[in-house]
Amino acid sequence: MKKILFICCIFALVACKRKNKTSEIKETRTSGTLKLLVDESVSPIVQQQIDIFSLDYPQATFKTTVKPEEKLLPAFLNDSIRVIVLPRLLSKQEEKYYSQRKIKINTSRFAIDGIALITNKDNIDSTITVKEVIDILQGKKSDKKLVFDNAYSSTFQYFKDLAHISQFPAGGVYSKNSSNEVIKFIAEDKNFIGILGVNWVSERNTEMAASLAKVKTLGVKNLKGLVGDDQFYKPTQNNLINGVYPFLRNINIIDCEGRDGLGTGFATWLRSQRGQLIVLKSGLGPHKLMPREINLTK
Repeated sequence: MKKILFICCIFALVACKRKNKTSEIKETRTSGTLKLLVDESVSPIVQQQIDIFSLDYPQATFKTTVKPEEKLLPAFLNDSIRVIVLPRLLSKQEEKYYSQRKIKINTSRFAIDGIALITNKDNIDSTITVKEVIDILQGKKSDKKLVFDNAYSSTFQYFKDLAHISQFPAGGVYSKNSSNEVIKFIAEDKNFIGILGVNWVSERNTEMAASLAKVKTLGVKNLKGLVGDDQFYKPTQNNLINGVYPFLRNINIIDCEGRDGLGTGFATWLRSQRGQLIVLKSGLGPHKLMPREINLTK
């Protein structure tokens, strides 16, 4: 009886091992598990893409880490996670980490993003110039105050580069912990201008619908001699595509996995007709405008 029980146990263990082996999902361009770092300021459009991709390819699993840019980069540069979505390119110094190890860096732009400036609907101001923004950032006297989505965010870095400063002044510039916190703050205080990724102020952000109803987006005029210096432009989809809105940036997926897997497949899909249609519906600018086919019948 003991021998029979022992044999049964052996068969059960073998069966379990076979089951686990067959249940393992092979890593391909449309299946497997992808660890992905996502900059918080562009996370809404990335999540929309992941949701649809996962419906199309149910054997694909995404493990995303969403944080401000400066919080993401250590994980990317210490080889913990090799695929990242950023609203900028890698710097030469950041590229050096992978190029020294002869790992190919594949960078693909899939959308055009804008940085929106919002204020309370009760604020009499509805426009602002790029020069005014730079003056505030450089600590020059102004009655306007700025509040950013996060002190470690890519939007924060974008405007530091724009104003050619290493740090912000002691007064006039503040930060919150997230984009939604900025929206809520601006909805309650008409004395500030909020700065955040344009995707966060779209109607798709249903979580903040009540607060968004109390804010408005400012029109922005560029510096003299630059595109968009002729009038005030809002970050509408057409203005992003045409490049006339002053605060533009590209959203890129950067893949340093060094192999042809789910990261490669997802990057390719983002630039496909289906991926670009999602970008178009989100209100951002697509990497490439897809032709529309119209069937005419008599």
